[in-house]
Amino acid sequence: MASLDSTMGAMFIGVILAGIMYGVSCAQMFYYFTRYPNDHWGLKLLVTAVWASDTVHQGLISYSLYYYLITQYGNPIALTEMSNSIIIEVFFNSFIGLFVQSFFTARIWTLSGKKPLVVVPVILLVLGEFVVTMTYAIKALFMKTFLDLARYKGLTITVNALAAAGDVVIAIILCTILNNSRTGFSKSNKLINKLIIFAVNTGLLTSICASLTFITVVALPNTFIYITFFFLLGRLYSNSLMATLNARQHLRDMSSDAMSMSLQDRQPNATAALASARDITIRINTTTMSKLDGESQYGGSDKQPIEAI
Repeated sequence: MASLDSTMGAMFIGVILAGIMYGVSCAQMFYYFTRYPNDHWGLKLLVTAVWASDTVHQGLISYSLYYYLITQYGNPIALTEMSNSIIIEVFFNSFIGLFVQSFFTARIWTLSGKKPLVVVPVILLVLGEFVVTMTYAIKALFMKTFLDLARYKGLTITVNALAAAGDVVIAIILCTILNNSRTGFSKSNKLINKLIIFAVNTGLLTSICASLTFITVVALPNTFIYITFFFLLGRLYSNSLMATLNARQHLRDMSSDAMSMSLQDRQPNATAALASARDITIRINTTTMSKLDGESQYGGSDKQPIEAI
């Protein structure tokens, strides 16, 4: 086994970083429930499920660290053995990823006009990652040491490769859909640019973290460096979801201002013609996404839900 710095030290750093991000996700969840009390119960259930999985995961990895560094202090043999908590946490990390990626996949389905060719590849990546992760975790439950776990290095690499690929594909498709929504309105196009940046940023950190997990598993297989990023991945998923939901009102206000200013820039005789044009129903009008955000369709107080991200 490698040195303590690259094994338990890496796990220690991962737990601390995950704990910090857990605090951020708790704050975001509190803001969500106070800011959007009229969201559909399904969306609230999703947020609650993600937060609950986040909480259990944080508890499991914190216990694992305590077990290795405190309970088994002075017992070097114990450092080579796997505690049940270090395996069970994989299940909950996988649940978080499935919930959040499914949410973004549903948005792609709506924004793409329900085109199967656009959504099916994303679904296959998301489900593939979940199934492979479940398989890995179930097999790991019957392993006693980390050396035994090394026999499933192929599964470990596959899990992280699918996670990185899924996040990148989701971000690319969202940006492509937004980019195709551009119109002749200069203010609206500026808003589209901001939405693209927001869509990239919400998926960028998870993509980078999943990629780093994949790279460190391949390059440093005898260390726990990859565990640092794996612990953090679930927190980044939950925070990307909450950031997306909590940004809706701000983006809604921006879209209203942009549409109003863009129409004022047009000549009166051109405005009537533009009103019937297809592009005036660009993503910024934000009516379709109510099906996911649970506001317009489900009787919420806000009648202009954001669909663009």
